[in-house]
Amino acid sequence: MVVEAKPSTKGRKSSAANTSKPRSGSGGLSIDPLSSALEGVDPLSALAATQPSHSIAGHQKSTNQRKDSLPREIDDTFEPWSSKRTGILNKFTTSEKLSITTSFLPSGDKDRVVITKPTTTTVSDKVKNRLEQLDDFEEGSVKEMLNLSQQDYMTRIEELNQALICAWNRDQRVKALKIAIQCAKMLADTAVVQFYPSKFVLITDVLDTFGRLVYDRIKEKSSYLPPGGRVPIKLPANFTPDKVPESAKETCRNWFYKIASIRELIPRIYVEMAIMRCYGYLDQGEYSNALNKLTQAIRGIGDPLVSIYARCYLSRVGMVLAPNIHNHLLPCFNDFLSCYSQLQGDSVQNMLALQRLEMPQYLTLYSPALDWLLQCIAHNSSEETLIKILDKCQKQCNSALLLNSIMGAFKPEYVANKAIQFTEMIKECEETGFPKHYLHRSLGLCLVLADPPDNQKLSLLNEVWKVVMKLKNPTDYISCAEVWIEYVVKHFGKREVNTILGDITKHMTPDRAFEDFYPQLQSVVTKILSHQHDFSVLFTLCINTG
Repeated sequence: MVVEAKPSTKGRKSSAANTSKPRSGSGGLSIDPLSSALEGVDPLSALAATQPSHSIAGHQKSTNQRKDSLPREIDDTFEPWSSKRTGILNKFTTSEKLSITTSFLPSGDKDRVVITKPTTTTVSDKVKNRLEQLDDFEEGSVKEMLNLSQQDYMTRIEELNQALICAWNRDQRVKALKIAIQCAKMLADTAVVQFYPSKFVLITDVLDTFGRLVYDRIKEKSSYLPPGGRVPIKLPANFTPDKVPESAKETCRNWFYKIASIRELIPRIYVEMAIMRCYGYLDQGEYSNALNKLTQAIRGIGDPLVSIYARCYLSRVGMVLAPNIHNHLLPCFNDFLSCYSQLQGDSVQNMLALQRLEMPQYLTLYSPALDWLLQCIAHNSSEETLIKILDKCQKQCNSALLLNSIMGAFKPEYVANKAIQFTEMIKECEETGFPKHYLHRSLGLCLVLADPPDNQKLSLLNEVWKVVMKLKNPTDYISCAEVWIEYVVKHFGKREVNTILGDITKHMTPDRAFEDFYPQLQSVVTKILSHQHDFSVLFTLCINTG
């Protein structure tokens, strides 16, 4: 216990703001449901049959436009993916050798694309031919580049990106699609798992390029005649599907049909997500249907790390295209909770042993994807959403990794109001691989931005500090103390501040540990000075901590 005095009431409310983390491959994946296509079930015909009538009839205007398909402005508290991208690339690096498997290696001449026309007309042969046209580079001509450094790998991925653009500009649409497919396949490979977050960033950049090219091409073909006009004009920026000509809609549907024929689950999901914006040419209400459909499809990915990043990309695309549609986000999070137990399963443990990776390092690989997903859920949400998520975690998966991401995603006011519940969950949570002092630091960062209820301020400090003061590692200790000193100086008097300063001195003195933490100690002093303007009190603090 730090003190038994009542908290000071002189602290002012601070304005709140949002704060903002052998090759294993895809061996754990479930059987691809579209593999049945080779037995006579044509996925293209099936997809066409499921098209709503208002999507097929280009001249008809949708009669069930949904309120949730209207654009919703994203405010500046939402941290865009572009600002996270560089941080991920800088943090998740490796000295291990990497490999790339593709038919489009720059060192080889792979400009020829041979497509054999079917000689028979049975449904099964038609299906096989369409699938082989997309995957004809899988057998025989595939090459693998081995022993690539991280920089070499990044260079090769950029070369594939340029090859995709070059193929597209030469009207080699099939080749461009195949490059996108083969890039997406790389996301099933976790052979160098510590590099996976950076690989995800690099590969999805290529997929974003492909999606943009497809969308822009269809828009170029979408000139229309305005009412009473005689000269076709280009679609405006904020067009509606009724203005899109039927020929452009047919081109759009053909792209989705081709993608539905991709046999492997992971590339099929990723490439469809990449061109999801094209649903806007058919019916803006299709965004919600597509997001829900892909949410369910991702459940077929067996590797928990691969699946959380697929959900990350889905939520990324969703926030760009339809930020007001969020009924797929909580199911994505719940699906992650459902598969979280796999982290302790044999497949993950064997992979960690094979790659000589410790569980704490492995868990950090989840943070960027999980942080992004939770940020999407938390943005403009109510406190009720946080309550639901906390209840779900308590019942199903009280994980330190999850709690840390939750505190970073939701508004500090919401976290402050539930601060007591957070301290209880931190006390009881599964710590495997994720030290609890990270959680106490994250909680402190929220509480210096938003005040907890007055009757909880002292009990919160006592509950947290009795854990922090027992930390033996100076780095762990000062990372918490540097944050919590601001909470103390805001809400309490000189007695409580002296108690914390004395404890800091006690931890920093042995072996002259303070010499390694001058920036943190300077931060402690700065925070005291920013909130305490009574010089007589400051001198008292200096004398007492001497």
